[in-house]
Amino acid sequence: MSERDGRVDLSEAASFREKFLSGLDAAVEVADNLRRAGRRVVFTNGCFDILHVGHVRSLEDARALGDFLFVGINSDKSTRALKGEGRPLTPENERAEILAALSAVDFVFVFDGETADDVILALRPDVHAKGTDYTEETVPERESVLSYGGEIRIVGDPKGHSTRDILGRLKA
Repeated sequence: MSERDGRVDLSEAASFREKFLSGLDAAVEVADNLRRAGRRVVFTNGCFDILHVGHVRSLEDARALGDFLFVGINSDKSTRALKGEGRPLTPENERAEILAALSAVDFVFVFDGETADDVILALRPDVHAKGTDYTEETVPERESVLSYGGEIRIVGDPKGHSTRDILGRLKA
């Protein structure tokens, strides 16, 4: 990542290695640097077990809310706790690599929690974006975001796509 004429140039950060951050501390460092440069940081999170069009639409919408999109991916352990035995189907590092391949995603990291409250409080994104299966009032991290003056935005199309539905169709 380099900066020219006050703009951060991510053209060199096209590869997974450059988009993948080793954890929350690395994400906080990058986000702090971007904010000091006057950039708007957006954060979203999820399991992203089987990438589908709902995920893509949500990520595109989230990216449009700021200058850089950080995506926190639930670890294998937290995905299992949230989704049940047999999940995730795709290991966390592979899920991260798939998301890093999307142009809407600027940075990806794995976190180990059932909610992203700790991530939100450390990262302090300008915007926390969640999918349409939530409302601004039901976002689990709502109080954390509001505690520092962050903004919550609901993104993506109406909830009509899910990994659970895909798995159900495959079993049928």
